[in-house]
Amino acid sequence: MRYLITSDLHGAPAPMEQILRFYDAHQYDALLLLGDILYYGPRNCVPDGMDCRRLTELLNRRADDIIAVRGNCDAEVDQMLLQFDIMADYAVVCDEGRRFFLTHGHHYNAKCPPRGNYHALIHGHTHLQGFTRTADGMLIINPGSPTFPKGGNPPTFATLSDGMARIHTLDGSIIDSCTL
Repeated sequence: MRYLITSDLHGAPAPMEQILRFYDAHQYDALLLLGDILYYGPRNCVPDGMDCRRLTELLNRRADDIIAVRGNCDAEVDQMLLQFDIMADYAVVCDEGRRFFLTHGHHYNAKCPPRGNYHALIHGHTHLQGFTRTADGMLIINPGSPTFPKGGNPPTFATLSDGMARIHTLDGSIIDSCTL
């Protein structure tokens, strides 16, 4: 399967609209949301163009394609608006013999990995995109944030397809890639 991964939308529909255009144009099979979907949190400024209702509409149209996990800014009131589950702290996706552990990153991350044998740990939370490998070879993927990128980075999302993980800017350009 082909996956598009994003995290830390924080209520901004405009970046998600760009991501969904890419998703459709490249015919991805599933959209993986790694939390912090609607609320921007007390440490961030209000995002430009914040419109939780619009973002909810965009995502609910894709509910059957979405696998999502809860971020530290997500709450039960958000779940009431969304037509796909967001309240789990993690999800496991198995595909072609690979096990991917999806989480937001505030509980499980490179410093506190999940127990078990996973090919990749995929998390957001830090708003810093990139790839690393643990000593035992597990790939850690962070798609960054399309709304509040940090570290001077551009807004980003990630994809998994054809044995590769890729980080993209919102126009679809690949800025980093890694073999799964």
